[in-house]
Amino acid sequence: MTEQSVDVVIIGAGPAGLQAALHAVRKKVAVLVIGRAEQSAIARAHVENYLCVDGVHEGQQLLDIGLAQVRRFGAQVLAEDVLHIEQDGEEFVVALESGATARCQSLIFATGTSRKKLKVPGEKELLGKGVSYCVDCDANFFRGAKVAVVGNESAAVDGALTLTKYASEVHLVAEKLTVTPALGEKLAASPVRVHEGSWVTEIVGDHAVQGLVLDNGATLTVEGVFIELGAKGAVQLATNLGIMLDSESFSHIQTDKKQATNLVGVYAAGDIAGPPWQMAKAVGEGCVAGWEAANYVNQRRRAGKGQE
Repeated sequence: MTEQSVDVVIIGAGPAGLQAALHAVRKKVAVLVIGRAEQSAIARAHVENYLCVDGVHEGQQLLDIGLAQVRRFGAQVLAEDVLHIEQDGEEFVVALESGATARCQSLIFATGTSRKKLKVPGEKELLGKGVSYCVDCDANFFRGAKVAVVGNESAAVDGALTLTKYASEVHLVAEKLTVTPALGEKLAASPVRVHEGSWVTEIVGDHAVQGLVLDNGATLTVEGVFIELGAKGAVQLATNLGIMLDSESFSHIQTDKKQATNLVGVYAAGDIAGPPWQMAKAVGEGCVAGWEAANYVNQRRRAGKGQE
């Protein structure tokens, strides 16, 4: 497993993350952006209400320009998913799906907040009654139980592996697994029961989850189902670090005017920092977060801390 050290890690390659990278790297700090631009909400949108953008532009086109910019200025971009983040003293260690890790002094969350839904019968009705979107949050409630994870990517596999420490039986339902060889090897060596080539058509139960119906006609008897579609959500990653969420909806990270969280050296920008869900707002907050994260790193340098 390889580890690289940088000054600032930015999680998210959408407008907020890329703008944060631009402003941070211009202040002479080493920046690593981790994320897949095509997963940004703006990638599937058409933009016409952004200053200096004349006419209608495809969001992915603007993201491609942004990616080229941050690379040209010297930031590194990794198209990977983040599995875990741990605090190590005054630094942070970010674990990637490839098995590599990145150590940094400052961290910026710049991802969206939405978690994809299965949109099947029983999902909405049994939410909180066995249906969950957060393995790290709810795994402890399923000690000794039979559970299933639904998803095709790294978050689903990592969630299934985590649940083996709690549940008596873990199923992974996937249409087609798309994970790195390293994560695939861990899955193969685990007791997780993989149902690849299948998908969930219904979550059944009267007052709590009792099972799943698959599209091949099979049924799984489980007491819990974790829906992990796409990358691990930033809210989930943040709360594991002890970062405070907004007190009303608990759906986004709480920040001050400098985009700083309650954890020193950690910032948030864009949709993850709350509404309105607009590109202009995301870019503005990304600018502030990148600027402040770089200032934090440079202040540590002057104080004789951090990387030389």
